[in-house]
Amino acid sequence: MSVEDREEFLAGLHVGVLGVDDPRDGGGPLLVPLWYSYRPGGLVTIETGRETLKARLIRSAGRFSLCAQDESAPYRYVSVEGPVVAVEDPLPPTEREELARRYLDADTATAYLAANQRQLADDILIRMRPRRWRSIDFAAFAREFEQ
Repeated sequence: MSVEDREEFLAGLHVGVLGVDDPRDGGGPLLVPLWYSYRPGGLVTIETGRETLKARLIRSAGRFSLCAQDESAPYRYVSVEGPVVAVEDPLPPTEREELARRYLDADTATAYLAANQRQLADDILIRMRPRRWRSIDFAAFAREFEQ
């Protein structure tokens, strides 16, 4: 993918899979699906509970990876990795609302925010600057076989 294509794809609506080093017991990385936001040229933004394993591991590693994909053909994905550049604690309410409205319709987002008000009060915002990008768009690959 071109730089513009991969940034546009990452800015699209996908559930991301976050990866962070988990050195406990010699295991592999922690991989978890989550909501995220990104604007081309900007930072990847996630939110999580301040005392979750995910938050502790990200603080310790100082970086994380995020992968977003299309799950239907032609398959595409973008993966980014980079350093944490900001942690906002507490999570700004406008950011919490923006992320909910990104993934849910207006009525569902309002209900979600109201129903989870206490739990969401324990969330922090983590911002990562993408440094390494990996991407592929299998649509171009598939076109080679259509001829």
